[in-house]
Amino acid sequence: MTAPPLIPRSVLFGSPPRLSPALAPSGDRLAYIAPDGDGTNIWVGTPGAQDFRPVMADPRGMRAFAWAFDGRHLLYIQDRNGDENTHLYAVDLATGQVRDLTPFPGVQARVVALTPETPGTLLIGLNRRDPTLHDLYRADLAGGLELTEQNPGFADFLADPGLRLAAALAPRPDGGADVMTREKPAEPWRSLYRVDHADLATFALLGVTIDGQLVVLSSRDARCTRLLLLHPRTGETTVLFEDREGYDVTGAELHPSSGMPRLAFVERERREIEILDPALTRDLALLRGGCSGDLMVLGRDRADRRWLVLDNTDDAPASYHMYDRTTGEVTFLFDHLPELAHQPLARMEMFHFTASDGLRIHGYITFPPGEPRHRLPTVVEVHGGPWTRDRWGFRALPQWLANRGYLCVQVNYRGSTGYGKDFLNAGNREWGGRMLDDVIEAVSFLVEAKIADPHRVAIFGASYGGYTALCAAAFRPQVFSCAISFAGASDLRSFITSIPGTWTPTIEELHRRVGHPVKDADFLWSRSPLSRVGDIRVPVLIGQGANDPRIRRHEAEQLVAALRGHGIPHEYLLFPDEGHTLTRPGNRTAFHAAVERFLARHLGGRCEAPAGTDAERISTVSV
Repeated sequence: MTAPPLIPRSVLFGSPPRLSPALAPSGDRLAYIAPDGDGTNIWVGTPGAQDFRPVMADPRGMRAFAWAFDGRHLLYIQDRNGDENTHLYAVDLATGQVRDLTPFPGVQARVVALTPETPGTLLIGLNRRDPTLHDLYRADLAGGLELTEQNPGFADFLADPGLRLAAALAPRPDGGADVMTREKPAEPWRSLYRVDHADLATFALLGVTIDGQLVVLSSRDARCTRLLLLHPRTGETTVLFEDREGYDVTGAELHPSSGMPRLAFVERERREIEILDPALTRDLALLRGGCSGDLMVLGRDRADRRWLVLDNTDDAPASYHMYDRTTGEVTFLFDHLPELAHQPLARMEMFHFTASDGLRIHGYITFPPGEPRHRLPTVVEVHGGPWTRDRWGFRALPQWLANRGYLCVQVNYRGSTGYGKDFLNAGNREWGGRMLDDVIEAVSFLVEAKIADPHRVAIFGASYGGYTALCAAAFRPQVFSCAISFAGASDLRSFITSIPGTWTPTIEELHRRVGHPVKDADFLWSRSPLSRVGDIRVPVLIGQGANDPRIRRHEAEQLVAALRGHGIPHEYLLFPDEGHTLTRPGNRTAFHAAVERFLARHLGGRCEAPAGTDAERISTVSV
């Protein structure tokens, strides 16, 4: 068999031609993020037409935006070089004016509620008064802020369609939380529903029905997360959907008028949709007939006639479609990476095994196309979080690794979401312990199956995944040929004591799941890669954003100093204009160019010749 041509890194990790489309409330206009000069822009036009035009440019890379319900403004958030002090901007499509609605240095803005009933205003949170708490403000799209609620210590809010608070989430000292409610704004808050620590990681306030009931996700009194209605006065619950096989419900689609859930989303081996409202049976049948992958309704017009739909499969770029509920027509709009449409992309396959303590572990493997499935060079890609999971579908990183000749392995280790609360809570206090063991045992499983080459295995991750890669190099150096970490903590003690102030309301949960920096100092040190740096025997590549507020630059540089002191081969890439993730396309391609060369050197896979811009950018950030 012949290996497929190399897919350029610039295609996989640069700026996609079109990304993150959003449908206007009227349904007659579409907006998306696309390149514009050296940066990215929001482009607006008519669905299916060629009249799209840029409305503003941002060289830092646009990440998220939304239509305001007045149909005239677009809203987007942006921080400064990754510091996560996000500002909220409004773009007036009629005049082209861009207004910073939250022009406060060092303050983080969060959108709390955006509703069609209040098209000219929205509810936002700002930590101006206290860096650890977000007070609530009513923001006017024409300018102006009004403080509506001083935060007494809540971690989350839920507002009704009129932007009035319907509920809030109050953390408790034991690591759990209470759902708080009140009859009127002037009345005191009272506890309505208790969420224990074991249930908190997957609890969510989703919405408010027209009769005032709360729509929530909760695993209380169940083994997996269920979709519930919560009565606002009695606290009684009604189960709308639960998965009998033990998978978590992870979200719901709500009726635009009544607020009642119509669809439930369940994370099984693939993301599946469960119909709660029989009136949508025909719609889902037509969509499934016109699409081939896992579906997601990204948005709809105010009349609920037109839906914007994502079709996500594993071996093709994600595609976007417009669905007309009146005619039943499903219209293809575009692929997010059309250059991949004719490339021989790899399939993402499920695998599972039983861990040494009897726990069932699931994951995904992506084979290199055109290669025999025998003793392959392997890259274990560890997801971050850790309280999230890997999912089936198109992902740039597995496709890139498979295209370069590697078997890509993704493990949903204990502590991952989607598999019920017992599985998630099995990861408590297991950072660098059994969570790492699950990854190691996945490698052993694939080696014993003669799929992975035991002498050519790398581990690669970002955030918690980066920490795990460092743990693997320090605690299990005999398993791996090399390790790659981006934004990985090296000392859990310094990591926990330097978290962002905005995490303070939920600090007790972090202490319970990871460890307390004072009471558990010795335990945390024993689970820190820095404590065993002298045991590292494999080359390490470390990447870090200089402005990262979650994993501080010190985490990388104290490890680099220790590696240098022990004479351990390593590379260190510092990105001065990034934070916890790489948002600038040039930085993404530069980092992956360095990773590609590193893997080729230590595993023997294929490598694309570095572009001039890659080499130049890496030379400016290498330390």
